[in-house]
Amino acid sequence: MPHSDGTPVRPHAEPSTGPYAEPPTDPAAGPAASAGPPAVTSAGASAEPPAAPAGLLERRFRVRARGSSPRTEAVAGLSMFIAAAYAVVVVPGQLAKAGVPHGPVTTAVIIAIVLSTLAMGLFANLPFVLAPGLGGVALLAVTIVGQDHVPWDAALGMVLWSGVAFLLLTLLGIRDLITRLMPQNLKYAISGGLGLFIALLGFKDSGLVVAKPASNALALGDLSEPAALLALAGLVLLTALASRKVPGAFLITIAAVTVAGIPFGVTELPGHFFGAPDSPAPVAFHIDVLGALKPEYFPYIFAFFVSEFFSMTGTLLAVADRAGLTDKDGNLPGIRRPFYVDSAAVIGGAGLGAPSMTAYLESSAGADSGGRTGLSSVVAAGGFAALLLVIPFATLIPSAATAPVLMYIGLTMLGALRNVDFKDPTNAVPAALTVATTVFWGNFGTGIAAGLVAHVLVKAAAGRFREIPWGLWVVMVPLGYYFYTLLP
Repeated sequence: MPHSDGTPVRPHAEPSTGPYAEPPTDPAAGPAASAGPPAVTSAGASAEPPAAPAGLLERRFRVRARGSSPRTEAVAGLSMFIAAAYAVVVVPGQLAKAGVPHGPVTTAVIIAIVLSTLAMGLFANLPFVLAPGLGGVALLAVTIVGQDHVPWDAALGMVLWSGVAFLLLTLLGIRDLITRLMPQNLKYAISGGLGLFIALLGFKDSGLVVAKPASNALALGDLSEPAALLALAGLVLLTALASRKVPGAFLITIAAVTVAGIPFGVTELPGHFFGAPDSPAPVAFHIDVLGALKPEYFPYIFAFFVSEFFSMTGTLLAVADRAGLTDKDGNLPGIRRPFYVDSAAVIGGAGLGAPSMTAYLESSAGADSGGRTGLSSVVAAGGFAALLLVIPFATLIPSAATAPVLMYIGLTMLGALRNVDFKDPTNAVPAALTVATTVFWGNFGTGIAAGLVAHVLVKAAAGRFREIPWGLWVVMVPLGYYFYTLLP
């Protein structure tokens, strides 16, 4: 299956040759290569010369087996790091509004990103950056703490318990079961919905799209602003570079817009670049685990759980498809490994003071740069670790410089929607609803949940019960409760 942007990819991995399977037999070796063990001489030695030992990177990450190279993985890792580096600024700023100490939580967030991303690379061997999800952070800081006046340490406890639920469902195999139960049309819609969501983030970051104060509806921004013009120029530059298949197109674009933004005041140079990070002690392990179990807090825990569950699942599937790591059914072989990492990251991140750790949408920048293995994640983790010594440097790259990357990736991901069967209304409506609600409600996880509910209801109303997996009927119960918790 081609990428969602229509470009060809190497064949999808079948379950027997997935990301964690042994490398396939070299077809150049001929039929004898799979005809059994090599012939043995009378002296007991193999008649064939021994294969050259694989290098350390190949043994650990299977870089060349997945059609990549160490250089490509390094570029992909840097692309992911630069595209997601804004989290180091945005997330602590949101949490500081909830009363969490800003300096210590900045250090805690960076540490959580480094450890989680490193685990994704070393244990799951996949190219993803893990960081606090902005939806979960907003739920904690704005709604739970800001509006409902719940102490922030108890709110972190709620996040931790949602992570415990993630881990239990992963151990029981329920998370990957739900992933396999997702209809194929919805998997295509997830990629398209994620693309439109990513593109909208880029348009907002650049000021090309703004919210009207009165109605909160989206409107055209001020095209005379330098940030908007630079973002548009960056999108044109990136498209041109990508069409010519220039290596490092994302990095070149981000660097060009960052430098061009200096004379216009879009890029603000910090007063200093180096400095010791604040100690995370004031926030690390300051978490009210038992206080979070009050009965009135259960809807919050469930909201964290469902939203992040589908957000993580959708991001994994969509980005893995961009990297050519999914099988013919759109599933990611060995998906339980990244689910384990995700579960541990949610629990550990809450303990450190970094809530709702999840796979970041910006990981698609690595996939589009050629990243296919966990080596990209290791490189990205190294970039975030370096920020501990140069935290002011994180403010150097303006949102107008990363916006073209988000817009380009998001717009090209819309191509996945061509695979949806729009001739059948029972397939078209749930798929389109997944895309629409993702954007209208501003939450990727909620959009996927809406698509699943719509699929079951529409198929049942049409009398096509055989097309509804029994497991989706079971999933309808918690999803119904989830949408009930969203009622005012």
